[in-house]
Amino acid sequence: MAVSTVAALQIGSLPGGKADTLAQILAYEDEILRSGAQLVVMPEALLGGYPKGEAFGTQLGYRLPEGREAFARYFANAIDVLGAETDALAGLSSRTGASLVVGVIERSGSTLYCTVLYFEPAGGLVAKHRKLMPTGTERLIWGKGDGSTLPVVDTAVGRIGGAVCWENMMPLLRTAMYAKGVEVWCAPTVDEREMWQVSMRHVAHEGRCFVVSACQVQASPRALGLDVANWPAERPLIAGGSVIIGPMGDILAGPLLGEAGLLTAQIDTDELVRARYDYDVVGHYARPDVFELTVDERAKPGVRYITD
Repeated sequence: MAVSTVAALQIGSLPGGKADTLAQILAYEDEILRSGAQLVVMPEALLGGYPKGEAFGTQLGYRLPEGREAFARYFANAIDVLGAETDALAGLSSRTGASLVVGVIERSGSTLYCTVLYFEPAGGLVAKHRKLMPTGTERLIWGKGDGSTLPVVDTAVGRIGGAVCWENMMPLLRTAMYAKGVEVWCAPTVDEREMWQVSMRHVAHEGRCFVVSACQVQASPRALGLDVANWPAERPLIAGGSVIIGPMGDILAGPLLGEAGLLTAQIDTDELVRARYDYDVVGHYARPDVFELTVDERAKPGVRYITD
């Protein structure tokens, strides 16, 4: 029996910025310890924020000065990898004995990335994944990752990996990650819709893996003192919906809606062999004689310097 406890920490970025949000994360240390969680997945863009409804002063064909100011504020609230925030999260992982999967906004040069960081109790920051395809107008503020950050990490709960928000709907990305042997699929998100729950159950059932999805939860624009265009003032900006799912698509815990909290469930990775008995999407159920996926994992920096 390979039984362990996994968790999704459903919280949201705080209006005061990354220092306040980091303090909020660290405040869950005792609860993580009490839960016995060996893996804690946190939402997309938690440190750095997901600026839902922000237009950044952009119209098709031109940008307004106030948009540049908005981006400068957003850039200042992003984090450096490595930096003080990653040191603090590594400490939390060490003290709790839990693997942490944390969504951040990463600064690199003058570009921002929607990134997921992987922390191990003994190793600190061991891997990161940059979102390959920002969705819609996210492309205005975030760069695109490349194939060099598609990690799978060996942890106490099994081999973990995953995708961010709508990346989970990219069939080829899922296939690439399944082929790396993911046992616990981590899905940081800000998608609160019922359809997200459907997608998460599909990923678990398709990949015959456990899924831990952590979503942000945010109060209404009125409660936050914001004016968000075309969004009801009393409706929560992000309603949550964190969920933990088994390898046959069965919901083990959640969805947690409308409140912050640590959602936990016990999993047994020995179940995966039985689950894959009749469906191994990259094994006996594949057709490599017909379909073949090539994944380019080389870093693509844009500029390379070649010297003798």
